[in-house]
Amino acid sequence: MEDMILYNRLQFAFTITFHYLFPQLTMGLSLMIVYFKWKFLRTKIEEYNHAAKFWMKIFALNFTMGVVTGIPMEFQFGTNWAKFSELTGGIIGQTLAMEGMFSFFLESSFLGMFLFGEKLLGHKLHFLSGLMVFIGSWASGFLIIATHSWMQYPVGYEILENGKFVLNNFTALFNNPWLWPSYLHNQAGSLITSSFFVASIGAFYLLSNKHSKFGKMFVKTGVIFGVISSIVVAFPTGDMAAKNVVKYQPVTFAAMEGIFKTEKGGSEIVLIGQPDMQNKKLDNKIAVPNVLSFLTYQRWDAEIKGLNEFDESTHPTNVPGLYYGYHIMAGLGTIFIAIMVTATFLLWKNKLFQTKWLLWIIMFMIPFPYIANTAGWYTAELGRQPWLVYNLMRMVDGVSPTVSSGNALFTLLGFVGLYILLGLLFLMLVLKIIRKGPEPQISLT
Repeated sequence: MEDMILYNRLQFAFTITFHYLFPQLTMGLSLMIVYFKWKFLRTKIEEYNHAAKFWMKIFALNFTMGVVTGIPMEFQFGTNWAKFSELTGGIIGQTLAMEGMFSFFLESSFLGMFLFGEKLLGHKLHFLSGLMVFIGSWASGFLIIATHSWMQYPVGYEILENGKFVLNNFTALFNNPWLWPSYLHNQAGSLITSSFFVASIGAFYLLSNKHSKFGKMFVKTGVIFGVISSIVVAFPTGDMAAKNVVKYQPVTFAAMEGIFKTEKGGSEIVLIGQPDMQNKKLDNKIAVPNVLSFLTYQRWDAEIKGLNEFDESTHPTNVPGLYYGYHIMAGLGTIFIAIMVTATFLLWKNKLFQTKWLLWIIMFMIPFPYIANTAGWYTAELGRQPWLVYNLMRMVDGVSPTVSSGNALFTLLGFVGLYILLGLLFLMLVLKIIRKGPEPQISLT
């Protein structure tokens, strides 16, 4: 039984981690594409229009990969987590169906119009089609996170005699106190990914002396969007999300911060440390006294409960993974702020495009927002364990009883092999688009 649960968890973790590499770029990129098209309408500078169409090509490729890798996850609810789907389908099925029926079709339909309908639609309607793609992609993220938020903090439900969850208050799903902080934090994170991606490609063009006009445009746009989103992801959205964890999942917060024992007179914030689960402490820690209490409750002496205050059966099942996931996310977020604030200052001084050392840093930062976003989602998911629905359904109660550990492992290996091939194909196509550049092709006929 334990092997079966482990392989099912690994399979879903792998497939959703790989899948989310794509939506986190498309959600942020859709806003930047709308910005480029809007700038073209205002200034009539053709380069902005070419930039919008260039990035929409990469958006379309990401969107396609997101669809291809997202479909198997839906099936896994029925194959690997059938009991969970059977008992909670009356609730999570609502938001997942809305995401598929409304947001996905809105996004995909107008994506086709933007890619192929510029001459037919005219520039204003072409802009409107890009705006609808943006609305569809962000609405899709909202409905998925509404589902996730219900699993983290279930509201508006009742449990029937047969154990099934049914929704008795539809509006409660969208008034969930967990929803909006999580959604805004997630969208800011996706905008960080797209900002660094756009700025990185711009830095590459400038450093290689290719498409320099577009390189400057991409670096400038990426830095402006990046400095705003990297600050917003920390405050207020990150602060609100963390306070939700304190309020509704205090045992999770203790594990995230590595607080094994309740500290009197205020809690320190740990910058570096390694959880020692045997001795229930942090090794080699570097900490600042009382800061965590102030950030959490705005009082230097506020008490924050440690893991010792909670029954061990309610502790997250992987405290080290949760601790490291949270600190990787927070640490990288701090680095993003430092880089983007420095770049913004040099942009203001008209020195950024000549500062090659910073352009190199921006270019090589391209994978790190992906790592930070992934670590953030691991923090959320590991923090909820051992529950599928917090405080209501444990993981062991949601797996499919008829799927053997051998089947789960076999399909996991199949997904790994297939997704490696898909990933390589995706990289080849994206690199081809980038190498070709956003310069318009001149017809010789």
